Amino acid sequence: MIEIKSRGELEAMRAAGLVVARTLALVAEHARIGVSTAELDELAEQSIRDAGAVPSFKGYHGFPASICASVNEQIVHGIPARTQVLADGDLISVDCGAILDGWHGDSAVTLAVGTVSEADLALSEATRLSMLAGIEAVRPGGRLSDISFAVESAAVAAGERDGVEYGIVAEYGGHGIGTQMHMDPFLPNFGKPGKGPRLKVGMAIAIEPMLTLGSEQTKELDDGWTVITSDGSRAAHWEHSVAITEDGPWVLTAPED
Repeated sequence: MIEIKSRGELEAMRAAGLVVARTLALVAEHARIGVSTAELDELAEQSIRDAGAVPSFKGYHGFPASICASVNEQIVHGIPARTQVLADGDLISVDCGAILDGWHGDSAVTLAVGTVSEADLALSEATRLSMLAGIEAVRPGGRLSDISFAVESAAVAAGERDGVEYGIVAEYGGHGIGTQMHMDPFLPNFGKPGKGPRLKVGMAIAIEPMLTLGSEQTKELDDGWTVITSDGSRAAHWEHSVAITEDGPWVLTAPED
């Protein structure tokens, strides 16, 4: 069953999404050389709680933090730590979730620390553009895999433009969101169009491509959470929670401006 929300419920999700957007903006301001990922996590938790919300991630299946902070070859689910201090040239993906009045918001950004290589910047931009292409494919009456196809096509096009074959991570993807953080349907970041559930007004989906500068193969670290590229290549992750409306996509986690 895919959860269908009323307009009022989507507006409540937008309020949760704004908490996430403001928190990610705060984290982006402080993601600098010499700052630990644990410090960023503390800032994020305080921002979420100050807004009257609760961090979605903290305690979720035992996850110990309020954000996922994935640096360089880490793709997703990186655990913030005081020993992980950001250095010049790092690429960090920050995933953040908040619950407000029972509704979830979930979004991720990739940030450059100091002077980052052109290849890494291009990787992050390719991932962001793939997310935006997926958002543009959110239309009532369409099919779920139309989003997958749009994400994949944008990633391939970016690779051709950049002269790189970006790896599209297969094991992880988008998901339904609403009264829970992870709900049906699962949204792969690749696939043929015209397949899967039909998109209906009131659905909400988190669209989150993850691309690498090398292999799409992954492995999980011994901490049971952090997922890294199997070849040590760098990765990027972008995400927005998006509602399906009669007028098209509504990005629930977009910044206010």
